[in-house]
Amino acid sequence: MGERLGYAPGVFDLFHVGHLNILRRARDHCDRLVAGVCSDELVVHLKGRPPVVPLAERLQIVRSVRHVDDVHVATVHDKIEIWKEVGFDVIFKGDDWLGTDVWTALEAEFARVGVEVVYFPYTVHTSSTLLRDALRLLGEENPSGPLAGRLAVPRPGGTES
Repeated sequence: MGERLGYAPGVFDLFHVGHLNILRRARDHCDRLVAGVCSDELVVHLKGRPPVVPLAERLQIVRSVRHVDDVHVATVHDKIEIWKEVGFDVIFKGDDWLGTDVWTALEAEFARVGVEVVYFPYTVHTSSTLLRDALRLLGEENPSGPLAGRLAVPRPGGTES
């Protein structure tokens, strides 16, 4: 039997323990793990706003996690298209997606091509959205405080202001 290749997709913006939990658990279920990191353009398309941390930096961070063997820049939202590019045997996702229309349909599509879908418990006490909101609130409450002017604002193309 060949090597079992796993794929863990995500934005991985404002990297936190929830991201680490998914990658660590995923690595326990495969021989090699590829982390799929969404391009800045894809994040804008999916979420309507750019990531706080630009793609090049998110790639460095995720690539440095010991559980990750390789990274793949996701430029399309279509997970089947990504499967055709990467060739994974199992895909991992947080269980906050379990039972959603999108992932129920994906489970059926992946079953047809022999890909297993594995869900892991979502880390409820932290998320990039919570971190982003906290940073925004800190900036609003103390506009001249220690964070003033220190947070880089990502721009399209990966440049900062």
